[in-house]
Amino acid sequence: MTSRTKHQPLRGLFVGLATDDISYTVEEIPRRNQKISVPEQSVSTGGPSANAAATFGFLGGRASLVTAVGGHPLASVIRADAERFSIALHDLARGRNEAPPVSSIMVLRRTGERTVVSANAAVFASIPAEFNPRWLSGVSIVQVDGHYMRLGIAAAQAAHERGIPVVLDSGSWKQGMKGLLRFVDIAICSADYRPPGCRDVHDVFEFFSARGIRRIAITNEGRSVRFRDHDRREAIAVPKIRAVDTLGAGDIFHGAFCYYISQRGCEFRDALSAAAKIAAFSCRYSGTRSWMEKFRGIKNGMAG
Repeated sequence: MTSRTKHQPLRGLFVGLATDDISYTVEEIPRRNQKISVPEQSVSTGGPSANAAATFGFLGGRASLVTAVGGHPLASVIRADAERFSIALHDLARGRNEAPPVSSIMVLRRTGERTVVSANAAVFASIPAEFNPRWLSGVSIVQVDGHYMRLGIAAAQAAHERGIPVVLDSGSWKQGMKGLLRFVDIAICSADYRPPGCRDVHDVFEFFSARGIRRIAITNEGRSVRFRDHDRREAIAVPKIRAVDTLGAGDIFHGAFCYYISQRGCEFRDALSAAAKIAAFSCRYSGTRSWMEKFRGIKNGMAG
């Protein structure tokens, strides 16, 4: 693994999906053929890797994002977000003018639960797996989300060959995943993640272990995070909060986890626990970025 002096920032590389998110808070999910009007909308950057990279950068790391953005005017939302968090953006859709993936999101006001419709990676399904190994220079950790699968495999293999830990973030089984798992060191998945033949979470743990992945965690929205660290099995309680918006909480969890696990001497359990606290905190505020100023204010107040 690349050595790092005390004063160098942690560097993380995030490979996968970036989207434009258009979010509405609603009192009820619309019925078929129903039209509703809401008092406001939110437009921001989303996607598992983009949200994780922003969180990593916000916490003090130096993030890079390998994704597909393109030259459409809507891509400026993603580029502005990358600039805000000093994210080095490696765009594999250069020269293409399709609109980037757009997620339409409805957040239920009383619970913070969300409904999402998105084309995800289908917009740029044909992007090449052009991963440049130089992007790994100084990197402490790599996260792949399973979108743009050929790209993810190329990135994970390059990192694996250089001894850089590879973290999998996945909410569902995707075509080509078996090839990706060959190079994964840590798997953190949602409770809905079901590889072929797996009926429950116990089967998922066994599935990963059989493939040599010894550090595994399963998140389950506001419930405990179950994990296995080699032969150790445990659950971590998630802070109880009144959720305003759960959008992106899993992505924020992953970005925070990557930041903390990269700290020298940080144990797997401790990184999961810190990430769970930050993800829960983010659910107290609308969107995937507004929590950051509130969190910064709390940290500054404690420091004072």
